[in-house]
Amino acid sequence: MSTGTKPTPLRRLLAHARGHRKELRIASLCSVLNQILDIAPPFLIGAAVDIVVERDQSLLAQMGIQDVSNQLWVLAGVTVLIWALESLFEYWLKVYWRNLAQTLQHELRLEAYAHVQGLDLAFFEDENTGSLLSVLNDDVNQLERFLNSGANTLIQVATTVVVVGVTFFVVAPNVAWWAFLPVPIILWGSFRFQSKIAPRYAAVRRHVGDLNADLAGNLSGIATIKSFVREDSEVERVRARSDAYRDANRHAIALSSAFSPLIRMAIVIGFIATLVLGGMMVEAGTLAAGLYAVFVFITQRLLWPLTGLGEVFDQYQRAMASTTRILDLLKTKSVISDGARALSPADVRGELVLEHVTFAYEGREPTFNDVSIRFAAGKTTAVVGATGSGKSTLIKLLLRFYPIGSGRVTLDGIELGELQLADLRRAIGLVSQDVFLFSGTVRENIAYGRPSATDEDLRAAMRTASATEFVDELPQGMDTVVGERGQKLSGGQRQRLSIARAVLKDPPILILDEATSSVDNETEVAIQRALEQISVGRTTIVIAHRLSTVRHADHILVLEDGGVVEQGRHDELIDQGGLYAALWRVQTGEPETAS
Repeated sequence: MSTGTKPTPLRRLLAHARGHRKELRIASLCSVLNQILDIAPPFLIGAAVDIVVERDQSLLAQMGIQDVSNQLWVLAGVTVLIWALESLFEYWLKVYWRNLAQTLQHELRLEAYAHVQGLDLAFFEDENTGSLLSVLNDDVNQLERFLNSGANTLIQVATTVVVVGVTFFVVAPNVAWWAFLPVPIILWGSFRFQSKIAPRYAAVRRHVGDLNADLAGNLSGIATIKSFVREDSEVERVRARSDAYRDANRHAIALSSAFSPLIRMAIVIGFIATLVLGGMMVEAGTLAAGLYAVFVFITQRLLWPLTGLGEVFDQYQRAMASTTRILDLLKTKSVISDGARALSPADVRGELVLEHVTFAYEGREPTFNDVSIRFAAGKTTAVVGATGSGKSTLIKLLLRFYPIGSGRVTLDGIELGELQLADLRRAIGLVSQDVFLFSGTVRENIAYGRPSATDEDLRAAMRTASATEFVDELPQGMDTVVGERGQKLSGGQRQRLSIARAVLKDPPILILDEATSSVDNETEVAIQRALEQISVGRTTIVIAHRLSTVRHADHILVLEDGGVVEQGRHDELIDQGGLYAALWRVQTGEPETAS
């Protein structure tokens, strides 16, 4: 096995952005050309000094322009040309870098979001929404901020060092050594700074993720906070998170703020060396006055931008800490692998079979232990049992939200792992007891699984779910916005829209997980009649606590202690006098029979 070192965040980012190498090269070239032209003014000043001091012995005179006035006009024309080109390249570099930043930000956010959607349900149960939002928003934005300006600054500083260095060492190597004396110190300090600041910014990103997690959770649970009068304690909890975030930032700021002042003191050494030694060479007649003027100005041009390296490296380290989090998220693998076999809903008979299935959540005792269950095609099978008996887990296994430990689960004789996940889930309609509605209109929520549905289709689905009456009474009917998570509707109204959504999907297999748990008795009766109609010829699995909702099922399974302890029709189970009969007596209020 290779023991190579882990690639740096920058290399990982460049590898990830290889599709934009052309734009990156053009942006970098514009940065280099703009900086070369930006360095020109000291040379123009030196040329002007050369003209007025040397006159007919100046460099331009040696090129054939003898008249001093003509020399100055030529120099003026060159200056205008350089300024125009510099402005043009500055425009281009900003356009290319900023568009590249926006494109990479857009692509990374979409790629990360699409990747997260494809991860297992277990991933979301281990992670919190706030941390994921921090990666998808804050971290992506940090990268964009660096690409907007920081990358250009680094390239231009490097260009300045190369161009000025070549000029110095060719024309006056004795002065060059002194002028460049601070550069190794600055570079050493910069790399030292990076190694020290990187873990501090990683800690900052962790703390902002924790803070966002708390804020997102509290906003989602605001009704609970208010009902338990916990506003003050939640403020204190957020205060503690925010203090930790602030302290992490202070720790990073203490180091980043010291960088520029220290670099500034190193720079003054090079500037003084050029000023004193160059002046002494002019006095001795070994250096022309024009070149001396160039060196004085260009030394300042060389060294002064280095004071900004601290801020640039600060941006860089923040961006690399964020890049690491984004790319690590993209490396997260899904345990559930997609099958290769396509499946059309029209071809589904609907027989689901669990054969000797064992399953346990990570770190917990098995929920199922060698369980075998058959859901007959086109029949209604009810699953009942006490809380924790595995009813909800059964749904997750049928939808392949989790991998089973051993055994197999089949649909019409085909193991679920062989099927394409999207095809499997299109064949199953789920009405969950935990109803989720999106912050859109009633129309958009019902048509979520079938966006092309007509108004006639939508109204038919609403009639089946007994939702037509309350929807028609809403201010804008089907175009009424339901609010985040459907908060503008009652629990029963949300449940009926969820049922309408599943009915409109028209799947060959329908799973009802406590589908009538949030409706009143009258609505429950209406929905039960509707469900009896849509269940005809369709495999229907009903998960229920209320046994009155499943008494007419074709088959009833009773779960307890990780297995099926009873099964049969309602009357058969009552006659057996077992767990089902006991649950029935409790719910109906019938007295215990004497033994």
